[in-house]
Amino acid sequence: MRLQFPSGVAGAGSRTRRPDPGPVGQPRGFLEKKMAILRLRHAVRTLFEVPAALRRLSRACSTFHAFTDVLRLPKRQMTKLVFPLQELERQLTPDSRLDLHVKIFDPSLEDISKAEAVFTATSRNRISYLSSAVRLDHAPDLPSPEVCFIGRSNVGKSSLIKALFSLAPEVEVRVSKKPGHTKKMNFFKVGKYFTLVDMPGYGYRAPEDFVDMVETYLKERRNLMRTFLLVDSVVGIQKTDSIAIEMCEEFALPYVMVLTKIDKSSKGHLLKQVLQIQKFVDKETQGCFPQLFPVSSVTYSGIHLLRCFIANITGNLKTDGL
Repeated sequence: MRLQFPSGVAGAGSRTRRPDPGPVGQPRGFLEKKMAILRLRHAVRTLFEVPAALRRLSRACSTFHAFTDVLRLPKRQMTKLVFPLQELERQLTPDSRLDLHVKIFDPSLEDISKAEAVFTATSRNRISYLSSAVRLDHAPDLPSPEVCFIGRSNVGKSSLIKALFSLAPEVEVRVSKKPGHTKKMNFFKVGKYFTLVDMPGYGYRAPEDFVDMVETYLKERRNLMRTFLLVDSVVGIQKTDSIAIEMCEEFALPYVMVLTKIDKSSKGHLLKQVLQIQKFVDKETQGCFPQLFPVSSVTYSGIHLLRCFIANITGNLKTDGL
């Protein structure tokens, strides 16, 4: 506050600024310290708001594991999330689109929504880890249909299974950053509907008895309905993948190729890999389902369609799309 002196009084016309005492009993230095503390608190609060915002964004993305949330998305975004193969097809010329099989399994949104019930844990539909086995004679003897997931080490198999079971968060699916984490056949019971088997990865750090373990299971497991062979979409089919492909073909097993990690590639690179794998399936296989299933365990792209396919081939959902 500047004090003005009338003419004739000492200090008249002077521009000298007296120290502002501030509120009564509080010197100027006290106020400066208080303001500094307030600025520090604001900076700290802002610092913590950034990761909080990121967590909110992460939670928003993770809600896509529930199909009811997906249905609220704009149509183009929903198609990209539910039918990623159809989204890739848009980049092809009309003549080239014949090279990609995108609607052999083509369920309605209502069918996909119904399939969610199979994968949702409730008091009547218990989804849980059952047991592990290193030999077929140690495996649980269950009458329900069974599907197994097999793939190269570090292909993202455990992450995919965890994404499929995201509607049953109490189910523990161990995901490791180290390749070759799964050493046994892990059995998961999905209510009265089916059993899912997480097979050991082949290639790097594969169990020494991998071939005997897996070969015996694939040959002799009577209630095995479908084998899901996982291929890394970033690198495509590798030499080690041929081991699993040859086993499936030799034993005349019906199997499906699931392309993982589609969120890690550009659209152009992913499309190139998909077309190459599609060509391989069409020309080099007999028992492989013609349609590929690209998925991402991060964005949940393709997860809902894969759930629906599993529910269908295990006899738990009738659709018009197959």
